[in-house]
Amino acid sequence: MTDQILTRTAGRAGIISLNRPGAIHALTTDMCVAILAALEEWREDDEVELLMVDHAEGRGFCAGGDIRMLAESGAGDGVEARRFFFTEYRMNHRLFTYAKPVVAFMDGITMGGGVGIALPCKYRVATENTRFAMPETGIGLFPDVGGGWYLSRLPGRVGQYLALTGARIDGAECLSLGLATHYLASEELAAVKAEIAADPQRASEILRERAVAAPPARLDAHRDDIDRLFASDRLEDIHADLAADGGEWALQQLAVLKTKSPQTMKVSLRLLRDGAKMADFGAEMRQEYAVGAHVVQRHDFIEGVRAVIVDKDNAPKWNPATPEEVSDHLIDTIFAPLPEADAWTPA
Repeated sequence: MTDQILTRTAGRAGIISLNRPGAIHALTTDMCVAILAALEEWREDDEVELLMVDHAEGRGFCAGGDIRMLAESGAGDGVEARRFFFTEYRMNHRLFTYAKPVVAFMDGITMGGGVGIALPCKYRVATENTRFAMPETGIGLFPDVGGGWYLSRLPGRVGQYLALTGARIDGAECLSLGLATHYLASEELAAVKAEIAADPQRASEILRERAVAAPPARLDAHRDDIDRLFASDRLEDIHADLAADGGEWALQQLAVLKTKSPQTMKVSLRLLRDGAKMADFGAEMRQEYAVGAHVVQRHDFIEGVRAVIVDKDNAPKWNPATPEEVSDHLIDTIFAPLPEADAWTPA
């Protein structure tokens, strides 16, 4: 058991605390294994009625996954990267299907892998510190950990907007979109956790009583623009519609899109289109694993990590370089199912 995950019981609750503060609790394979072990241990423990997931210290809940490891593995044989995805997605699926209620405290940075932990939970608590994003297209990846399922089910075209731009939204915006179920003041969290642990049956009531009014959701001012300008599932159309609009906000979004990987933006649009029709969450994870296994060894991911995380020059050279050069055949290749022996399966 890794010390990057702390597990304990309090009252009648099991508590999982992410404990890798130097990396804003970014997930490693061992951390996912440890979370799965805790979920299994408490699954049939009658003394544990509810689970809570939080972070031990630092400024964020979870910043994502171990991106450097993924890129280094992807540049080689990809085995370690695939093992991470396989294990992480099993953890995501186990949380999604878990019989006992789980409360996630999204206090601070909640991105990528952190989203994958929080969104399957019955109760998702945002605060004034919450900064939520799926920024993967900026490093040549795509919004995985169930992104195709969750983002495709957001109102209008907000999911497509978040997936393509990687926009950061705050706790009030998370509440407005239904990504969070409750909005609490961060200074109240310790007391709320203690109350829930003492009486898990009242968790919903406690969260409702402790909730405070969220500020106005800034994204609401752009919802009509998002639905109109991100309406197409063709990236070329979205570029054209933003350019044709010509307004300040539209041109800002177009400038953002021009910094992202055209390949994985197209992957993201396909993922959300397919995800909206997935029969169940397991099928979503199976497809995302196949896509991830392909993408992690492609040029754009390795180059994106170099530019954003390693060299920090923020000048990735995408290949293909434009949306028009990313063929339908290339996207079909990325979405090709894996051989049955290599495919993802639930725990």
